[in-house]
Amino acid sequence: MMNQSEEREQSMETANQSPIYMMIMVGVVISIVGVYLRFAIDAWWWSLISWIILLIGSVICCKAVFKILNAK
Repeated sequence: MMNQSEEREQSMETANQSPIYMMIMVGVVISIVGVYLRFAIDAWWWSLISWIILLIGSVICCKAVFKILNAK
């Protein structure tokens, strides 16, 4: 059984893994592209595609944040 300080260290180590932050960065870049495309071209189908791109970026970011929060 781990004591509280060992458990906290393990949690911090898991939460500070660089792949998690790379996933957040990729999600933010995808979201920025989706927002840009939303306002760059005025067509309903292009707007729909840009909303889907924005949704994908948001989901990626949320998955990374939940990985950090799940680090016990």
